[in-house]
Amino acid sequence: MPKMKTHRGAAKRFKKTGSGKVKRSKAYASHLLGGKSPKRKRNLRKAGLVSEEENRRISRLIPYN
Repeated sequence: MPKMKTHRGAAKRFKKTGSGKVKRSKAYASHLLGGKSPKRKRNLRKAGLVSEEENRRISRLIPYN
């Protein structure tokens, strides 16, 4: 079988952890930040994890990461 192609859009948004989980960045952190509290903005900087249901689907899009 030929190699699978990596979905480039997904590769820019997701990374795999050492244990195989998928790491993601959080939404709502790019603009309109004046109305958000400093605590909320600080927590948006931290990485999140993809849910178990989405994990398998996204792992197929980034097979070699």
